[in-house]
Amino acid sequence: MDVLCSHIARNTGSISGVVRRLMRFLVLLVFVLTVARGQVRYSISEEMNKGSVVGNIVQDLGLDVKRLKSGRARIFTEDSREYIGLNVDKGTLVVRERIDREELCAQVTPCSLHFQIILENPMELHQIDVEILDINDNAPVFSRREIGFQISESALPGAKFSLDSAHDPDVGLNALQRYTLNPTDHFSLKEVAGNDGLKYIEMVLQTPLDRENQEDHILTLVAFDGGNPQKSGTVKITVTVMDANDNSPVFSLPVYRVSLLENSPKGTYVVTVTATDKDKGTYAQVTYSFSQSTGKSLNLFNIDSETGEITVNGDLDFEKSKHFQITVEASDKGGLTDSSKVVIEVTDVNDNAPIISLISFSHAIPEDSALETVIAMLNVKDLDAGKNGQVKCSIARDAPFKIRSTSTNFFSVVTDRLLDREKVSEYNITITATDEGSPSLFTSKILNIKISDVNDNAPVFQRQSYTAYVMENNTPGVSIFAVTASDKDSGNNARISYFLEDVLVNGVSASTYISVHAESGEILAVRSFDYEQTKEFNIRVKAQDGGNPPLSSNVSVKIIIQDQNDNAPQVLYPVQTGGSVVAEMVPRSADVGYLVTKVVAVDVDSGQNAWLSYKLQKATDRALFEVGAQNGEIRTVRQVTDKDAVKQKLTVVVEDNGQPSRSATVNINVAVADSFPEVLSEFPDFTHDKNYNDNLTFYLVLALAVVSFLFIVSIIAILSVKCYRWRRERMFYKSGANLPVIPYYPPLYADVGGTGTLQHVYNYEVCRTTDSRKSDLKYARPSSESIISLDTSGAQTLTHAQRGHLTSDSEDQVRYSIPEEMNKGSVVGNIVQDLGLDVKRLKSGRARIFTEDSREYIGLNVDKGTLVVRERIDREELCAQVTPCSLHFQIILENPMELHRIDVEILDINDHAPVFDRKDISIEIKESMVSGSLFSLESAHDPDVGQNTLQRYTLNPTDHFTLKELTHSDGTKYVEMVLQTPLDREQQEEHKLILTAFDGGSPQKSGTVKITVVVIDANDNPPVFSQPVYRVSLPENAPKSSLLVTVHATDKDKGANGEVTYSFSQSTRKAMEFFSIDPNKGDIRVNGLLDFEKSKQYDLNVKAMDNGGLTDACKVLVEITDVNDNAPVISVLSFSNPIPEDSAPETVIAMLNVKDIDSGKNGQIKCSVNSDLPFRIKSSSSNFYSLVTDQFLDREKVSEYNITIRATDEGSPSFSTNKTLQLKISDVNDNAPVFQRQSYTAYVMENNTPGVSIFAVTASDKDSGNNARISYFLEDVLVNGVSASTYISVHAESGEILAVRSFDYEQTKEFNIRVKAQDGGNPPLSSNVSVKIIIQDQNDNAPQVLYPVQTGGSVVAEMVPRSADVGYLVTKVVAVDVDSGQNAWLSYKLQKATDRALFEVGAQNGEIRTVRQVTDKDAVKQKLTVVVEDNGQPSRSAKVNINVAVADSFPEVLSEFPDFTHDKDYNDNLTFYLVLALAVVSFLFIVSIIAILSVKCYRWRRERMFYKSGANLPVIPYYPPLYADVGGTGTLQHVYNYEVCRTTDSRKSDLKYARPSSESIISLDTSGAQTLTHVQKQKLNHDSEIQVRSDF
Repeated sequence: MDVLCSHIARNTGSISGVVRRLMRFLVLLVFVLTVARGQVRYSISEEMNKGSVVGNIVQDLGLDVKRLKSGRARIFTEDSREYIGLNVDKGTLVVRERIDREELCAQVTPCSLHFQIILENPMELHQIDVEILDINDNAPVFSRREIGFQISESALPGAKFSLDSAHDPDVGLNALQRYTLNPTDHFSLKEVAGNDGLKYIEMVLQTPLDRENQEDHILTLVAFDGGNPQKSGTVKITVTVMDANDNSPVFSLPVYRVSLLENSPKGTYVVTVTATDKDKGTYAQVTYSFSQSTGKSLNLFNIDSETGEITVNGDLDFEKSKHFQITVEASDKGGLTDSSKVVIEVTDVNDNAPIISLISFSHAIPEDSALETVIAMLNVKDLDAGKNGQVKCSIARDAPFKIRSTSTNFFSVVTDRLLDREKVSEYNITITATDEGSPSLFTSKILNIKISDVNDNAPVFQRQSYTAYVMENNTPGVSIFAVTASDKDSGNNARISYFLEDVLVNGVSASTYISVHAESGEILAVRSFDYEQTKEFNIRVKAQDGGNPPLSSNVSVKIIIQDQNDNAPQVLYPVQTGGSVVAEMVPRSADVGYLVTKVVAVDVDSGQNAWLSYKLQKATDRALFEVGAQNGEIRTVRQVTDKDAVKQKLTVVVEDNGQPSRSATVNINVAVADSFPEVLSEFPDFTHDKNYNDNLTFYLVLALAVVSFLFIVSIIAILSVKCYRWRRERMFYKSGANLPVIPYYPPLYADVGGTGTLQHVYNYEVCRTTDSRKSDLKYARPSSESIISLDTSGAQTLTHAQRGHLTSDSEDQVRYSIPEEMNKGSVVGNIVQDLGLDVKRLKSGRARIFTEDSREYIGLNVDKGTLVVRERIDREELCAQVTPCSLHFQIILENPMELHRIDVEILDINDHAPVFDRKDISIEIKESMVSGSLFSLESAHDPDVGQNTLQRYTLNPTDHFTLKELTHSDGTKYVEMVLQTPLDREQQEEHKLILTAFDGGSPQKSGTVKITVVVIDANDNPPVFSQPVYRVSLPENAPKSSLLVTVHATDKDKGANGEVTYSFSQSTRKAMEFFSIDPNKGDIRVNGLLDFEKSKQYDLNVKAMDNGGLTDACKVLVEITDVNDNAPVISVLSFSNPIPEDSAPETVIAMLNVKDIDSGKNGQIKCSVNSDLPFRIKSSSSNFYSLVTDQFLDREKVSEYNITIRATDEGSPSFSTNKTLQLKISDVNDNAPVFQRQSYTAYVMENNTPGVSIFAVTASDKDSGNNARISYFLEDVLVNGVSASTYISVHAESGEILAVRSFDYEQTKEFNIRVKAQDGGNPPLSSNVSVKIIIQDQNDNAPQVLYPVQTGGSVVAEMVPRSADVGYLVTKVVAVDVDSGQNAWLSYKLQKATDRALFEVGAQNGEIRTVRQVTDKDAVKQKLTVVVEDNGQPSRSAKVNINVAVADSFPEVLSEFPDFTHDKDYNDNLTFYLVLALAVVSFLFIVSIIAILSVKCYRWRRERMFYKSGANLPVIPYYPPLYADVGGTGTLQHVYNYEVCRTTDSRKSDLKYARPSSESIISLDTSGAQTLTHVQKQKLNHDSEIQVRSDF
């Protein structure tokens, strides 16, 4: 079996294939009492034709053909494919499908097919093995058609290169045997045998390669097998020789010459340098760069390292440098270089605009300056050369100035017309300097000249005279008015002060009345004025400026005093005496309008303050007297009568019209009498007047206090509201309703000193908004008391006398020569002597030096007349390499103007040693570099010039390198280092050199730089593994990425040539699926799922390769150890489902095969089943188990089992597998049907439809299937002497009981039947049940009237005597109903009656009785209709007519009942009239309701219209019109649009409503806006459509 598993594993490559084949094989191993086993082996060749005979199985097994047929012989294979078939008729095995040994077994030998022949009755199993023999039907094949190698030409002989192995699926001699390689002039083959028996080959380099002789080598590798005939396979090998860097780049030209404009923009193309390299690949790739010796030119140009294109990278300036020399180096990737020169000549263009320098400038000049006054002196220069540097200056012609040239590049700006500051106070003069280049460039400079003011304008008032008003009783210091004057001058000349001229007012000085603020012109009241004393007066105010001398003007101001209500009225008559007056006498005969007296009063105030009104405040009888409001006359209002009291006391109030008003009171005693004695009798003593007056005074004071308090409170409230509203309006006005502004109330300025003058300087604060029309102003006290502001900047305006005119335009030039680095203060030269001047001229002319640069290296000693060194002079800083180096400046003298040019040449000294930019230079040179190779070196820099600059170089040591000195076109020297002898990295990796640069100065100076030459390695050593073979043991459950082993190879080379990469060889094949290798570290890790059952070991071929293509190989042997990683597998061979519930114990239910593909204890298995189930499991043979019953089964208790079989191996940790079998127990008919109840009662309504369902009986059977299928039958019993089947039928399947006929309750009320239930088992079981069927009554019979008996459609009349009392029994209606129950319950009703108020019918007994006493007025003939109704659903009824005669004798009855045929007509007429009357009354009622509703709606709408239209809203001062319904429709439009204007502090708001958009039928205010009070607005109904806009 192990051999078979091994074979299958190799063939399928999957453990699942092993499991499937084993399971299919074990399915046929069933338990029988006897099993015969036999084994036969055959051998056949692969590729036999279909139908070829393999062997005679009948003869070899000792069987006959009949046994094959009777035993139903068949072949069982573990695989789904059956290569061998069984011919049952002949008893032979034949080839059924094409057999390919390589496909079936791959490299496994021997290759066999294993299958079983199974026979039944009895069970026999025979093992058959068919060995498949190999034939040479496959040639060796390579995995690739072509193999490519890249080998450096520097590779050494003996270098190995792994080749792909060929694959031949045949085995034995037919498999791969040997290899050949052609041609063999450079390479040979080395065959290596692997641990798996396969042959691997390596290609070995025999002789060195030379790329220059042959770049590609084409080889053919042939693989041969050992078959007959022999077969072979080939692969093409292409060896590409990689180049070694043995050629340096070479430039196409040694020198490139280019001409370039100085204004060339960045990116401008200059030239393209080109160098070529004979090498190939990366060694032939040339990169370009600027040499370090190029110097500062590196910042101005850029070179493309790939193309060699040189472009402008900076700003070229002809004025700074006229030509450039650049050294370009070309380097290949191997470090070899060449150099070339690029000489760039820069041509000048007009790219510099003229430069205007301001030498001196008078910023402000007085407006009275004379013509030709010099304002500014300029120096104009253009850095360009030739015409590009020639400059012309101009100035705008509309300005009162002109420009003139004084000498070369020097200009002056002078006045050309007289100036007036009041017309133009400031000039912006644009001076334009233009060169003569093409295109021409210009420069403009703006000079801002301010015209200083001269006091030539006096202040001017805005008006010729002013009128001011002031209220009398003013507070001293209050502001009355402010005058303002303006002055066209500026500064102090425009600073105006105001003074009060000393004039007389009412004979005294005006200063006792008025003071004037000196700065603001504000007129202030010094005292409080009294209108009654002085009504107006005139003053004069003078405005004076701050000029020297000052100018002034004055203006007249009339001040008018305004009256104030400060005097109360004075009562002239009646004259007060002792606090009272003499009584006035009124005769009793006085008529209406009788003049009693007249109150005369005056008020010294004027205007409305003097308007007086009179009021009667108190009176003994107010209905008797009245006072004229305007004239003060007291008259009687009515006729005086005798009842009027003699003594009448009046109190009259006289009040003026001022705000607030003032008043006076007068008491008048009036005597109503015809004679004086009568008056005396009523006025015996006037002493009581005092008490009266005292009380009156008290009350008057109290009232006055209260009224005053209320008045003050009112005034305060009104003022508060007014102020608040004013503030709100101010805020709204100033901020545009958007900007909240807190108003600032400036203080009232008062002259508290009483001197008549106010302090002149005040501090104000400005509170401004961007949109306000008024602002408060705060101005601070001046920092000093001086009114003159001097310029402290050091720039002063020259006076006309100082400026003068230039007397000469001569220009002298003096030249000096000095060495650099002279000490400060050293004398350069005697400028006075050299220029023929004296020291006094230097001082008087304010001699000074002007330089175009901001730094002044040379200073002027005016006291001695010498030029001295002012700052340290460094020639190299000043001029760099330019020679000669000179300083140029001018000496300027004034009065008259003189300008002298001075040149000072700076001589060089040897103060600098040669300096290299870097201290160390590192050069990498490959050891394969050929002699004569050049390497550019960084040049030294010496800022000195001439003999002091750099002269020569030296290099030490010189065993490998020498120097080659070269000179630039500008004379500068640079060097290149030349390789003399080849380098060897293995002998010396680094070379230390010293490069020294010397200048020619005295003493001589030098500079050094250290050069480090690093020898770059060449790839001349292959990698070497530390071990040829690595052995590793690994468990099969090792996770992915687990580290297996780290292989390590070393390479003696350095750098990239020493970097080793690792990879699997192609010969490793399938093992690469399970392992991965880190190409840099050599870590081999698990990359797939390892399985001991699939493969127990792996051979890995690892290759190490450096970057030069040299390789080495090693082996990694991996042994896989088994772990318990496979759980047991349970296969069900056979399973009986279901089984009958009467199965005996030990009945076999299922046959199982359980196997674990692990080995050892990991593959040993134990099986078990749950102990609480009526089953157990037992082992029949190795790995085979049977599941049998252990107890009797009962399906009715448990109809289904879930049996869990557990298989556990003995590994550590242990694995287990569960398999659940769902077993159903089949039913046996061992239970009879059972009804739910022992008996049933069913109800059916009579008069039923035949076939209606009455009831349904249900029986249940614990069995299942047909055993539980129940049929129902009606047993044959007698019902009322006939078979029950004539009454009832039973549905056989549902048990539903159906009525065969319609039942009648009156005939049959109930009966009994029996129903039998029988199952479908064999034999069947049954049971029965009794069913009682009760017939239910239905209301199918109407009541029958027994009395009175109907005769001819009527009845005999019943007679009622007229003496019958209430409740008299007239007759009784007797009726019966043959139905039962409530269907037979009867009730009686009186349906009709001639007089319904006379009779009634008993509802339960049918008795007809009188309701009231019978009278003589009752008709003799009374007709009654009685209805008898049962209680059924629906109810049924019967009707009976009864004639009743109200009479005391029968003859009277007969006289009234001659014929009863008219009853029908009577009933018909009565019905008609009743319907007619009902219709009429209903119509009238509906009409009335509609009329009432219409009137109500109409009135309601009228009220709503009147209410909504605002007719009841009194509005002041607008009186709304009377609304009229002009349309005549009686309705008004209801919808208006309203606009609310609210404030946050108001208690009342106005409501504005606009005319609706649609046409209104109401005549409204044409303005479209009406005002409603707050209270009226609250009454607006919610159903109105109001559009409100609130403004807060």
